[in-house]
Amino acid sequence: MSASTTTQAAIPGAAKNPHVARSLGVRRRRVDSVIKLACLLATLIGLALLASILLTLIWRGVTGLSIGVFTNSTRPPGSNGGLLNAIVGSLIQTAIGTAIGTPIGLMVGTYLAEYGRGSTLANAVRFVSDVLLSAPSILIGLFIYQLMVEPLGGFSGIAGCLALAVIVIPIVVRTTEDMLGLIPPALREATIGLGAPKWKMIVLICYRAARQGIATGILLAVARIAGETAPLLFTSLGNLNWSLSLGRPMASLPVTIYQYAGSAFQDWVQLAWVGALLITFGVLAINIAARLVLQRAK
Repeated sequence: MSASTTTQAAIPGAAKNPHVARSLGVRRRRVDSVIKLACLLATLIGLALLASILLTLIWRGVTGLSIGVFTNSTRPPGSNGGLLNAIVGSLIQTAIGTAIGTPIGLMVGTYLAEYGRGSTLANAVRFVSDVLLSAPSILIGLFIYQLMVEPLGGFSGIAGCLALAVIVIPIVVRTTEDMLGLIPPALREATIGLGAPKWKMIVLICYRAARQGIATGILLAVARIAGETAPLLFTSLGNLNWSLSLGRPMASLPVTIYQYAGSAFQDWVQLAWVGALLITFGVLAINIAARLVLQRAK
């Protein structure tokens, strides 16, 4: 028996028969082409739906944009009202909610990734965080309602801020843990080998290496809470008048959109479209600005 015959006999599978191998190759190419075509169609459908939403939002929202939207507070129908109080209220509640939830989520995510790997406590914290991440936001609103609104005897802006902070925390926890987990162990070992304490290694090395991913998680959290309506209905409620007091009901764009979108008055419906447009492009502007800052910081 020749060496070529012995080698061919040692080859497993369909390679022993050229005709079988050729037919398998044709079938695999066909399946690959079908999968590629399905992926392309799914991508085009997703892009078409997204473009349809954006174009509808721009078409319906831009027609209602005016100086009065940014200078007048909400008023009764037919009074040429604006969204100033709702815009300011949303900015305040979103900023405070992010400021409260981000440090907590960052610290918890750091503990899960750096200190508590494999421990029972870390597994329990991770489980609770995952439950909160998938929990409906209306349940968080009800929780804050029972915790703050009912005992204190009224709706308030600070209750809305806390509800949004609870939504922010699990998003930042999950992103921080995942991003820190992607850092090579050799980088940590090299830092420790130079004599740096663990906290300095985390702050100066790990955070810097994972800052883009962590920043993306924070931006996702901001985008999530910027459009939340249900938790604010049970906490800050909304306010048709100008108010910056966190101890009183506070207006917000999501709640105003919810109230105006189903109204029978055309000017209120138009303001709802304008509010949705402002939220969308506000989140887009925050994402673009953060990306530019992170790229310059490299």
